[in-house]
Amino acid sequence: MALPEQPAATAATTRTSAASSLLRELVEVVALAVILYFGISFAVQAVHVEGLSMFATLDDNDYLIANKIDYRLHAPQRGDIIILRPPNDNSKDFIKRIIALPGERILISDGFVYINGHKLVEPYIPEAWTTLSNWGGPDGEVVPPNDYFVMGDNRNRSQDSRIFGFIGRDRIDGRAWFRIWPLNHFGGIYALLPILETGTTSAG
Repeated sequence: MALPEQPAATAATTRTSAASSLLRELVEVVALAVILYFGISFAVQAVHVEGLSMFATLDDNDYLIANKIDYRLHAPQRGDIIILRPPNDNSKDFIKRIIALPGERILISDGFVYINGHKLVEPYIPEAWTTLSNWGGPDGEVVPPNDYFVMGDNRNRSQDSRIFGFIGRDRIDGRAWFRIWPLNHFGGIYALLPILETGTTSAG
């Protein structure tokens, strides 16, 4: 007499198994989405450029993707465009270019940068540099360990290390990677890089 009830029991078991499988798949999808979200947030950052301190490399209202794990693998390099927090102010993010590295002696004279006595050629500067065009006294200053000297490419309109001094490694949050907006300028931002001349040059 119990035989007629078996198909109903089997159907109920099948429905329960299907519901359990669907729930398990849903949990796996949600877990994967959470892992991806936090993984991507850890690795990259969207950056909105405000102002013209990095013109003409970057323009006002450009959007960039910054890599936040590069500097866990290697030290920042000259020419890198970085996202940083200025000294004693965690409420702002600045975007600047690294000019001098730890241990290097930097001198700015008449709108030219000298690193350890070598002139730095900077093809990305958009116009004649007349504002704060001298820095470091007659002999320049040595960048302390774990510090960097940074400037905007648009030297006449940039608040940078000439004003707030060296930037500690712990104030650097990431390296600008590429531009995503506007679409007609989508792509790389490192077409022009600084080059140290090989011969020693006497500033002034």
